[in-house]
Parts: sequence; structure tokens; C-alpha cells
Amino acid sequence: MSNFPWLTTIIFLPLLASAAIPFIPDPDGKGRPIRWYALVVGLIDFTLMVYAFCTQYDFGNPGLQLVESYNWIPQIGLKWSVGADGISMPLILMTGFITTLATLAAWPVTFKSRLFYFLILAMYGGQIAVFAAQDMLVFFLVWELELIPVYLLLAIWGGYKRQYAATKFILYTALSSLFILVAGLAMAFYGDTVTFDMRELGLKDYSLGFEMLVYAGLLISYGVKLPIVPLHTWLPDAHGEATAPVHMLLAGILLKMGGYALIRMNVEMLPAAHAKFAPALVILGVVNIIYAALTSYAQRNLKRKIAYSSISHMGFVLIGISTFTDLGISGAVLQMVSHGLIGASLFFLVGATYDRTHTLVLEEMGGVAQKMPKIFAMFTACSLASLALPGMSGFVAELMVFVGFATSDAYSLPFRIIVVILAAIGVILTPIYLLSMLREIFYGPENKELTSHEALVDAEPREIFIIACLLIPIIGIGLYPKILTQIYDATTVKLTSRIRESVPTLVQRDHPNPVANLPFQAATVDQAPRLGQS
Repeated sequence: MSNFPWLTTIIFLPLLASAAIPFIPDPDGKGRPIRWYALVVGLIDFTLMVYAFCTQYDFGNPGLQLVESYNWIPQIGLKWSVGADGISMPLILMTGFITTLATLAAWPVTFKSRLFYFLILAMYGGQIAVFAAQDMLVFFLVWELELIPVYLLLAIWGGYKRQYAATKFILYTALSSLFILVAGLAMAFYGDTVTFDMRELGLKDYSLGFEMLVYAGLLISYGVKLPIVPLHTWLPDAHGEATAPVHMLLAGILLKMGGYALIRMNVEMLPAAHAKFAPALVILGVVNIIYAALTSYAQRNLKRKIAYSSISHMGFVLIGISTFTDLGISGAVLQMVSHGLIGASLFFLVGATYDRTHTLVLEEMGGVAQKMPKIFAMFTACSLASLALPGMSGFVAELMVFVGFATSDAYSLPFRIIVVILAAIGVILTPIYLLSMLREIFYGPENKELTSHEALVDAEPREIFIIACLLIPIIGIGLYPKILTQIYDATTVKLTSRIRESVPTLVQRDHPNPVANLPFQAATVDQAPRLGQS
């Protein structure tokens, strides 16, 4: 393996490149040289990711790879420590892929283009750093750094209520982030040694009470970003006012930061507390799936409808990480990648449709399929992917979560049956609201004023290229999921083993007969009776 600092280079390339944007000549003031510059930087960085992954990453190694550690502020033990494993590597690649496409999607942006592309590139580096950071303080710093570009992108380029949406976003996410800082400091100073290294923090022997308090604090913080109902209300407002490229970054990457952090810290570093909280996460996942699906069906604003759809789909991540099975956790990771691709494609098409119709109200749309057959075809394909059509990535991810939970020996049979039935109801609701959405936009009563408008033109090559780039991996993963799962299989198996090893001790200490008190059973319950059995 090479000693070249791959991850540090990949993180700092877009950050440093963004600093050069003020010096790029822009003779006509429309930002053409700037957008080309940002696109080239994004492509170069994504190429570096792919090269590092293809040449330096070992699929069979479950531990951290591409590890780098440099003393930053030794007086407080702060190190620049980064690395990637099977959980983070797919998300790093997805970040580069979607951010590069979002830069291309931002082609029509001419208002304050220097600042816009500066923020896009700064956000690029910050998001990769979140997935790569292996020091708790560094993680907190890059987590906070990533919030500033999103706030400005919403506040400056958003819709009519952009200030409200941006303020709500920053209040929810910044205030909840304080739990990360408090939890990180508490874990660092616990015991005889002081450290911010995540690997060392995960090896400390915390008391159960302390571990549960830290887990609860981190759950609130990451639950806002995922988001988990009822901490979700910032997301529909943010999506309701964002532009298409910002939509792609929010749905494709930002939400996945919450799911990744739950796996990296709550599940991996605090396994005993996770065993206690897992039933609650399953219930919250079911609530996410059903509540958000019903709310999405009731929405008449197109952006808010897709936003609630995103919240519903992220409920499967919560269930997957709580299954205590290799298959369930693998499905949760696959669902994050799958939804990142599908969510980015849907929100891009929502933006493309709004650019032509100048309305987001479904009642004001209708009958535009004949005017925009290519957009209709792409919207239909992406909607079918979102409703988990077999042969697409969403189907594989949700099926893995279902089977992983249904076969888990960590829960009683009645509890598993109830959860599977309720989650299946959410799956049934998804095609109802998505197909009705397609009918109202592209068919339904024709709006003569809208369909006669000369701006109602079909998709241009740039838009077709972006959707094609997203659909290829969506269909590829759906037909051959191993192309993705082989990246993280070794890591998820190791993670599941670590969780299961921690549960018997916990159950034996606190609940000699756990199945008499909880729907949750120990992960190693081959000797324990099932609920309802003697």
C-alpha cells in the first residue's frame, strides 16, 4: 500500500481550490469560467477517490484503511486523523459522485456565481471529511464546517421563504451538534486516559449508565440530521426552498451523514447502550416509514412531497442498524447509498420541472407529458426506483432490511411480525403517493395556460446526462448488488460480531430473564426462551 496521503488530499483539494475562485476572471459576469473550474475540480477529486479505491482499498480487510494521523494541536491531544473502512468508503465515493453532478446541475446559476461555487467546493471537502474523520474533535469541527455552506446556499439562493428555512436549518442542526461536543468530551475524559481517537474511545470500558447517556445525546444530534420523527421538521422547509443542486446535496449526502454517524458512533463505539436502545430505534423507524409516507401523500407541494418521501425511506436505515444481523446492517448501508442516488435524481427532476412550469402546486400542473416526454420518462424511472421496483437498488436494500429483521434472533417473534407488517404498510403507501404524483403532473386535467407556455420545453442533453449517470448505478446495484456490498461486507460482519458479543453480558447483569420485560431479546439467545414459550 502507498504512503501517499490520499484522504487528506481528497479532502483539501476542493477546499483549497475554492480559495482560488475569487481570482478567476469572469469577463461577462455570468460565471461561465467559474462553473467550468468548479466542475473540473470536482471531477479531479472524484477521479482521485476512484483511483485510491481501486488501487489502495482491500475488500477483505474489515478495519480502517488509508489511515493518516498527524499531530495538530498536541497540547490538547488533537490529531488530524482520517481513515476509511467498508462503512465510510461507499459514502465517500457517493459524495464525490453526487457533488460533481450537483455542480453540473447548477449550470444555470448566474447570481453571485463566485460565492455559490465557492460554497459548493467548501461543502465538498467538508462532507468527505465527515465520513473520513477518526478523531472526535476533528469530526465535530468538520460537522460544523459543513453546516455553514448549506445555510448560505439556502439563505441566498432559496425560494420565497428562504430566510425562514435557512434559520430553522441552522438552529436545529447547530444546536443539536452541541450534543456531539459534550458527548465527545465526556468520552475522551472518561477513565484514566484522555484521548479523542475514535478507535481508542470505542475500546474504553464505560459504565452502562454513562454509555446510555452518551448514546441518547448522540442519538438526538444524529436524529436531527437523519432525520428521525419528530426531529424532522427542518427538512421539508429546507427542501421546499432549496434550488436543484442544493436539493441533490441535502437528499444525496446530508441525510446520510446522520445514518453514518449513528453506525460509526452509537452502534460501533457504544454497543451495550445500542442493545438497550435498539427496540426504540426499530419503533422510530416504523414511525418514520408510515408517518412520513402518509404525510407525503397529503402534500400538495411537489418539493415537500419528495422531502417527506426521503424521511420515510430513511426509516429503513434505523430498522436495519437495529437488527443485530449482518444482512440487516448491510441493508441499512445499501439503503443509504441507494436513497442518496434516488433522492438526488428525484430532486433534480423536481427542479427541472419547476424551471419550466414555475409552480410546485400539483393542482396547477397537469397534462405536460406530451410537451415533455423525456422528463416524463426520467421522472417515471426515478419514481419507480423510489418505490422499490424489483431490479433497482431500492428494492434490494429494503428487502435486505426486511429479511435481516425478520430473521433476527434478537427480538421475539410477535414483535418481529408486528414490525414487518407495519413497515410493509409503508412500502405499500409509497407507490400510492408516487404514482398519484406522476398522474397529477403529467396527466390529469390539462392546464391550458401552462401547456401553451413557450418555456415548457423538453429535457436538454445536460439534464439527460445527469439522470443517466444516476440511473446507471441505481439499476446496476439493483441487478447485481454485490458490486456494492462486497465493499463493506467484511466491515459489517465485524461490526455485528462486536455488538452481539456485548449483549449477553449486559442482559445477564441487568435482566436475568429479559424476554419477560422487553420485546427485545439478547442477540445470543439460543439458550433463552422465546416470548410465549416456556
